[in-house]
Amino acid sequence: MIEKIHSDEIASLPVPLSHATRAGDYVFISGQVAIRPDGSTVTGDFDAEVRTVLDNLRAVCRAAGGDLGDVCKVNAFLLDATLFTPFNAIYREYFGEPLPARSTVLAALANPDLRVEVEAIAYLPRRT
Repeated sequence: MIEKIHSDEIASLPVPLSHATRAGDYVFISGQVAIRPDGSTVTGDFDAEVRTVLDNLRAVCRAAGGDLGDVCKVNAFLLDATLFTPFNAIYREYFGEPLPARSTVLAALANPDLRVEVEAIAYLPRRT
């Protein structure tokens, strides 16, 4: 059975997706972008953009009953290669050892004002 997960701490966007879905012991978190809970976009400051993205990712993890320490796989999408080093610096503040497996891809995002998107898979065994 697949279960929808929704966080009231992040904005719901007018696109056909769930914040996350649970399938067994795994939670698949949709790509998070720099959208504040009120629906406004964080632009112009890359550090603030990354922090908003990772805060949104954390909010969805918490809605599923976990936290960033439960994330086992991350896919990061960056607008260009010059963002790799500053992204990594902030990423290390959010993720500790053991670091999740990760892929980082250069990609144009759907919103041209955004420079980063992050999706993740968390391992959250159901407690009985």
